[in-house]
Amino acid sequence: MTTKTIYFMVNGRLEQAEFGADCSAADVKDLFRTAAEAGPNHILKMYDTNGSVLNISPRLEANSEDSYYRLEVVASDLQGVGMPAELDNMEYRLHHLESKVIEDVGKTPEIISEMKSQVESFKKKLESVQHLSWMGLFREESDHQLSKLSQKPKTPQLSMEEEQQQVRRQFLNMSSLQVTEEVREHLKTPIFDNWQWEEAEMLVLLQVMFTDLDFLTAFHIELKVLQNFLFEVYCHYNSIPFHNFQHCFCVTQMMYGLIWLTDLRSKLSSIDLLIMLTSALCHDLDHPGYNNVYQINAQTDLAIRYNDISPLENHHCAVAFGILSKPECNILKNLTCEQYKLIRGGMIKCILATDMARHNEILNKFKMMQPVFDFNNKDHKEVLMKIMVKVSDISNEARPMAVAEPWLDCLLQEFFNQSDTEKLKGLPVTPFMDRDKVSKPSSQTNFIRFVLLPLFTELTKLFPCLEQHILEPVRRALEHYSDLEKAGKDEDKTTKA
Repeated sequence: MTTKTIYFMVNGRLEQAEFGADCSAADVKDLFRTAAEAGPNHILKMYDTNGSVLNISPRLEANSEDSYYRLEVVASDLQGVGMPAELDNMEYRLHHLESKVIEDVGKTPEIISEMKSQVESFKKKLESVQHLSWMGLFREESDHQLSKLSQKPKTPQLSMEEEQQQVRRQFLNMSSLQVTEEVREHLKTPIFDNWQWEEAEMLVLLQVMFTDLDFLTAFHIELKVLQNFLFEVYCHYNSIPFHNFQHCFCVTQMMYGLIWLTDLRSKLSSIDLLIMLTSALCHDLDHPGYNNVYQINAQTDLAIRYNDISPLENHHCAVAFGILSKPECNILKNLTCEQYKLIRGGMIKCILATDMARHNEILNKFKMMQPVFDFNNKDHKEVLMKIMVKVSDISNEARPMAVAEPWLDCLLQEFFNQSDTEKLKGLPVTPFMDRDKVSKPSSQTNFIRFVLLPLFTELTKLFPCLEQHILEPVRRALEHYSDLEKAGKDEDKTTKA
């Protein structure tokens, strides 16, 4: 079996790990979790020499001692690691199994006695190894080499409900962890990389956003209710290429970052901030992967229900308030009737504003207000809140290319799925979704030039600090895709010649 060697710094020690390419992702994560002396629910991140987050998986690239990675626990239990929970769970299960067997056959089978002895032996070894050093657990005495991991048997495919419940358990287990200040600060920036975080971890970070904006205190939100609400939101995003829970997280994280970068806490009320963040979270709930044009042309139930008027956005709103109608998920239940009406009305306006058919209408209103924008003017504030949600929704190109480009691949996959279906059903084919006419560069150059830049430019006039954070990256993205588009055209000319 081919192995790779990974050098990394953890807790001030330079360590070395060796594992095969056929090891499972869970095995590799368990290995590094042990290296960091972390508990089963702690959140670990690996960083390269440039500070970029790496995916802890069998695909980690081998490195050298001079180019070691950095392994950190970014969310942990402040009360300490203690004995691994797996051992406690194993002991409990063995005890339960032993009781059952004794009840049936009257004695403890030899194999259970042997397993109990092994667990006890391993616990003693854990207690005796200096500093609980992971190398002391995995090093072979003969040659001091890290033992190779054995491949775990593949687990059966989980149903969607089982997967969701697994995420729920992980989220609740992690929800009391203390996220490091470094991650909290990184969460407030547009360069945050969503691809290196798992679903349960993203739920933890969403909880951090609501907590750090002081919403729990301001609106008397019980932590358990917030957790139920976040989990229900997660469950109501579909497994589709683009408009999924990860997209919801990215939009919410960008909104969160913009709130901090523009110091909106000093300019808008807490209710306004709650409206914007919750709208970002709920803006694509139960998205089916086919846009409004398709809904209307195909005369779907949604188009019929909402009379062809923003069917998707109306549906997202309805699902959001369906979740909030459940007492155990209602983060607004302790508000006055007036506060509830204000938040509901604001969320509906913000979510409906994400319909791109209304893009020019909303942007033009914002442009007209710009010279004399007044944060105390209700109409001005309402349009700004819509603009902030819109910017967050289509902000991928403001992120680093390594984060943004995979999102473009996901979006095109969803677009192509729709145009393929339109062709099969004999419906009008949406031009910018047709796989026979669209390329990655061409899809982005027009979108950036005619949608993103005008929108981001107007927001930057009100908040000049955003030029470096979102406007400059979008300009660089336009230059990148323009160069690719030109290169593609030149190649076509050469081929034809």
